Amino acid sequence: MMGERTVMQAALFYEFSLERHVPSDHLLRSIDRFVDLSGLRAHLQPFYSAIGRPSIDPELMIRMLLIGYCCGIRSERRLCEEVHLNLAYRWFCRLGLEGAGPDHSTFSKNRHGRFRDSDLLRTLFETTVQLCMDAGLVGGEGFAVDASLIRADANRQRSVAGSEEVDWEAMAATRRSVREYLDTLDEAAWGAASEVTPKFVSPSDPAAQWTGAHKGHAFFAYATNYLIDLDHAVIVDVEASRAIRQAEVGAARTMLDRTLERFALYPERLAADSAYGSAEMLGWLVHERGIEPHIPVFDKSERRDGTFERADFTYDHEADVYVCPAGQELRPRQKTYRMPRPLADSDGMIRYRASTLDCAPCPLKLRCCPNTPARKVPRSVHEGARDMARAIADTDAYIISRRERKKIEMLFAHLKRILGLDRLRLRGPNGARDEFHLAAAQNLRKLAKLIPMPEPRPA
Repeated sequence: MMGERTVMQAALFYEFSLERHVPSDHLLRSIDRFVDLSGLRAHLQPFYSAIGRPSIDPELMIRMLLIGYCCGIRSERRLCEEVHLNLAYRWFCRLGLEGAGPDHSTFSKNRHGRFRDSDLLRTLFETTVQLCMDAGLVGGEGFAVDASLIRADANRQRSVAGSEEVDWEAMAATRRSVREYLDTLDEAAWGAASEVTPKFVSPSDPAAQWTGAHKGHAFFAYATNYLIDLDHAVIVDVEASRAIRQAEVGAARTMLDRTLERFALYPERLAADSAYGSAEMLGWLVHERGIEPHIPVFDKSERRDGTFERADFTYDHEADVYVCPAGQELRPRQKTYRMPRPLADSDGMIRYRASTLDCAPCPLKLRCCPNTPARKVPRSVHEGARDMARAIADTDAYIISRRERKKIEMLFAHLKRILGLDRLRLRGPNGARDEFHLAAAQNLRKLAKLIPMPEPRPA
């Protein structure tokens, strides 16, 4: 039997509670208990005028941004629509049924102004890290670092050749991203990271790096760098940089120093891939920071022409010489100069040379140095740190670290596939920083997942 047609009947009075309509297991209800914005207004007070019209509540805007980056809503225009329609979003934003949300353009105005001037998004991220530490989710003994490429909002068809002359000063008068690009030319993670001229440059976002690292079609990108604790994969620091290896390694140093300064976290070991296994990075970790490098050594000494490699030469630490397969010694200096000369060159390499008198009659010369009078073996000034990394690679702890390092790859996969951050919406280095700081709200989802909701108390 077919039921009667449902007809909506208007009523004079309604009794409605948002609190009852948000499920107890809803993600935002689990996250809300960790969102404390009580000090937000005092933090932003110096950036507001004492006169004029009242502004939009900054706490409301921050709560809406958290919804967007926790639930994968990338468009701020769509975010405003969803908050208007979704009861759980209204509950999280403390809007009630009659409250009106801000216009989408309000976010852009505050982001480029008060939020950025006060470094608010960085402060919010560090607050989530402190919450994770207070909850016991950060052990502080083992860290992992890695970077992932995020496409920039830049079009290849409108780019110019890197060698082409461009009047950036004139373009900076009308484009914020160009002004930010000029301001970062001397920073280690941006302009000073490499002197190599890129193949293409985007006039709309010149700080974005043209890269073909994914072995497919090249594109403009930024790199988001994560430093995580290996216990529960909590993000303890995040940094934006150019999408090149030198900038990513520099960002890793910055994050380790900042984590020590802000949270007094001093890890015993650091896990990373071979991109961080350069001699300079390993030397910095071992000699300046005292951190065990659970990192593959970046080594190009392997030869494919059948001649002896550097590994075929034995190094004598006490005598500071290399011994070749024929038993002859290679010394860092075969001559005595009247004016002392530095042993290491500008690249930090010391050349150990054999004597021509030893190499000329040697029966192994064709397998050692067939095209030169004598053999030379380069040794980095940080070779001790490289040897330490090679020794660690033979231990069981290294195998465990390599397995745990995959947690950071899972965070990047979650960032792109679940949260939808596979392409940036904002331009310039500051825009990339803002998006990466907000995307690190993954820590809030981690807290909501690992810390159960308290049991409801009886009335």
